[in-house]
Amino acid sequence: MDTRPFSQRRCQIGAIVVLAAVIALPPVWIEAQQSRQAAMTIEALAAKVKQLEDTKEITDVLIAYGTALDSRDFTAYSSLFAKDGSWSGGMGSVSGGPKAIYDFMTSRIGGGGRGRQGGGRPATTYHIMSNFKIDVNGDMATASSRWTFVSAARGPGIQIAGRYEDTLVREDGHWKFKARQAFNDVTAPAAAPVPAASGR
Repeated sequence: MDTRPFSQRRCQIGAIVVLAAVIALPPVWIEAQQSRQAAMTIEALAAKVKQLEDTKEITDVLIAYGTALDSRDFTAYSSLFAKDGSWSGGMGSVSGGPKAIYDFMTSRIGGGGRGRQGGGRPATTYHIMSNFKIDVNGDMATASSRWTFVSAARGPGIQIAGRYEDTLVREDGHWKFKARQAFNDVTAPAAAPVPAASGR
């Protein structure tokens, strides 16, 4: 016969009931927990994939900019800018979107159509784009990158180098430049004068 006080026996019975409930609940609780974790994992994975896709598309925009600039295709070039996009750099500043940027670039550099430099001639100058750093925040993004300008104007080689600081926006499902700033950080030294031929 159990000689313990009733209160002790009641506590023991309560503990047994609670233990039985805990033993019975884990499959349901674990299943619910696993379901929540799976949903969180899928959601996190989808967000990561979206970020990678956005970064890749912005990288493509940065590269397309250099390709269009080198070929003097300012139709393609200006299409990379948002409706209220702007550009600023060594040649000045322009805002007002693709049409204003197209007019600005063609008035200063020439070209404008599609194809190679000067209406069909192969490009004699080109830009090397590098060091992309892209940060995406929803439908807005910032990017920093480096550019190097190669020309034979003063002997084949690097003539100017600098960087771009960009703000981009997702517009009609595509990434566009909202603002692009070009900075000249390095300028090649002037070519050494050619010595005059000595007379005899």
